[in-house]
Amino acid sequence: MKQPGTRHKARRRAVDLLFEAEAKQVSPAQLVAERREFVRDDESVGEIHDYTATVIEGLAADQSQVDSVVSSHLKGWTLERLPAVDRAILRLATWELFNSTDVDPIVIVDEAVELAKELSTDDSPAFVNGVLAKIAELAPQVRAAQAAGSDSGGRATDV
Repeated sequence: MKQPGTRHKARRRAVDLLFEAEAKQVSPAQLVAERREFVRDDESVGEIHDYTATVIEGLAADQSQVDSVVSSHLKGWTLERLPAVDRAILRLATWELFNSTDVDPIVIVDEAVELAKELSTDDSPAFVNGVLAKIAELAPQVRAAQAAGSDSGGRATDV
């Protein structure tokens, strides 16, 4: 069996932190900052990978837009009705689809499906795949808009 890569582990940690932040009703970015403090004080606490922090902080900044995109692609569901872990996976992957230009959208969707297999219900992988496949179709135009926004000094975060 293939060993999970560094990015997979970082994504899994991000899902765990998103889930925990929602359960505790705190900002995911605040939780990452607290964990990084714990690491400085206690070496037995697992370090937060830079990619995990990047994704969490980016998602925290763009969460309302990400939630809007995810919600608009749910058929017969609302974001609030989804299992919390599925919500975290969909948020993470949607943010990555629009912002991680160094990762192919197919890889992002596949990673999200793998996380759903590891962490959620038997029905979740197919559900996550279906929702993200539709969202992934938007990724090229959103990435292009963001690149144009950063070229002009602005930020194109409206998805």
